[in-house]
Amino acid sequence: MKNSAPISLKHHFLIAMPHMADPNFAQTVTYLVEHNEQGAMGLVINKPNGLNLADVMEQLRPEEEPAALCHSLPIFAGGPVQTDRGFVLHPAGMQFQATLELGELGLSTSQDVLFAIADGIGPDRYLITLGYAGWEAGQLEAELADNAWLTCPADSSILFDLPYDQRLNAAAARLGVNLSLLTSQAGHA
Repeated sequence: MKNSAPISLKHHFLIAMPHMADPNFAQTVTYLVEHNEQGAMGLVINKPNGLNLADVMEQLRPEEEPAALCHSLPIFAGGPVQTDRGFVLHPAGMQFQATLELGELGLSTSQDVLFAIADGIGPDRYLITLGYAGWEAGQLEAELADNAWLTCPADSSILFDLPYDQRLNAAAARLGVNLSLLTSQAGHA
């Protein structure tokens, strides 16, 4: 048997199949930040958590009134792990105190990126989440084998340019799939 290197889905979208029962992931699209033999990490990109940047800034800088812009910037539920920790996905180039370069994108986890966005000097395009999605070694591969997810290469225009409620269908459309035509019932032949 030929040894083959494991396939990494880093910088791919995970598109939840209609039968996904987990409320953390039902009807979601997740951007995979990392995927290797130790597991995977991703950020759900289409599930606002009800907060906006103004809510966060009131906690980080209680002595200052958040800029009007902050009230219209949603915070997303990035996943069920460490839901008190913030992650900002943005195009590569700008560096903050804690920025991980992901090729064409950067992932910043320090408060200075939030301050920069609130002050109008941060990245032009970004997605802010609280929490992330995590999979142990082999867990994501098992879910893929169970047909829980579709995958496709990530597209920064879906990440940053589309309204959040259009991201799931747009990601599926990259594969030529219309999710509304898929059944949520599993069948057996």
